[in-house]
Amino acid sequence: MNIEITPKKSDGLERLIEVRVPVETVRDAEDKAARRYASSVRLPGFRPGKAPAAMVKKRFKDAIRQEVIESLVQEAFKEVMDREQLKVASQPHVHDLKFEEGQPLSFELHLEVRPDVELGRTQGFRVSRTQPAVADDNVREQIEQIREQKASWAPVTEKPAPADMVTVQLATADETGGMPESKEYRLVLGGGQAIPGIEELIMELTPGATVERPVRWPDDFPDESQRGKTKTVRVTLEDVKRKSLPPLDDAFAREVGDFESLDGLTSTVRKDLEEHASREADAAVRQQLLDQIASANAFQVPPSWVNQLVDAYAQAYQVPDGEKDRFRAEFRAVAERQVRRDLIIEAIAEREGLKASEADIDDRVADVASKRGADPGQVYASLQKAGRLKEIEQSITEDKVFKWLLERNEIV
Repeated sequence: MNIEITPKKSDGLERLIEVRVPVETVRDAEDKAARRYASSVRLPGFRPGKAPAAMVKKRFKDAIRQEVIESLVQEAFKEVMDREQLKVASQPHVHDLKFEEGQPLSFELHLEVRPDVELGRTQGFRVSRTQPAVADDNVREQIEQIREQKASWAPVTEKPAPADMVTVQLATADETGGMPESKEYRLVLGGGQAIPGIEELIMELTPGATVERPVRWPDDFPDESQRGKTKTVRVTLEDVKRKSLPPLDDAFAREVGDFESLDGLTSTVRKDLEEHASREADAAVRQQLLDQIASANAFQVPPSWVNQLVDAYAQAYQVPDGEKDRFRAEFRAVAERQVRRDLIIEAIAEREGLKASEADIDDRVADVASKRGADPGQVYASLQKAGRLKEIEQSITEDKVFKWLLERNEIV
């Protein structure tokens, strides 16, 4: 395509390029668009496809103009990428577009390019691996969590206490002092589901009783506009249930799973905790290695990738809109570290030929199928439908890269 390309800004990974499409190219694009319209539209007094081009251009001027802009910008972008040998990191933006009749089409292309990750040093690093021992308290804590999951709830007729489950009818006065209709809530007291002042009201009641009294909202309440306010609250306690934990015995172990005794359950819990600690230690070693490689091989990361990751985490954590700016500021360094990590792994995999192959993916899927006792073909189809094959591919590639790194660096 015959266009003029003028780089205007090259700051880090940011590029600003001025593009100018000559009048002749614009005119050709307009004629092509007009002919496409003339071949399909109907105009009074003319058979389909027989209307004069000049009339079609006049009648469909705005539509033809828009089509010309879209097609020329798209073609020009491809030409810029090919000619400048750019690898785009994010969706480019078009600014300052100028398109006057009989004049060249011009615009500025604002984009971000992928960094060239040249890793001069990936070997000779020394990192430490620390795996804390699993203490008896850790095992007991894990078993207590299992007991909590197997707990039963029985109704009581007395006043509720912390850790009791209550069903209440709750209403809070509005700004005018009016009391709306009550709504039913089910809460576990002491679990942070209600503010302390409301929990205090609830714990004063016996089932069936009602209380109405002013309650002050805490100074650290998530909604800043409500902090420190005092409102009248009406609470009716409908019922109270108290948790009962199962006894720690062989029967409990058999109920939890395929265990003959409590000792068998305890042994399995300890083994699981030790395996988890080992995985955590391995992950720490991997991160140390990548941090040292990153320190020894400076390169920039695309800000757009960091922003996308921050926004994805904000959405996953369901961060309220009012807290998003603070979250972005605090989480940005973590997100940048993650992006840098991914780029290093990708660069090593590319350079050393360590990317997961189709055979690698098939073997991993077969292993998953074997553990599930399922057909590999069906598991593959299920993973493909769920969009998880890419995740498996990345996992295999990471394992290969870290195996390569661990063989060339010292772990103590």
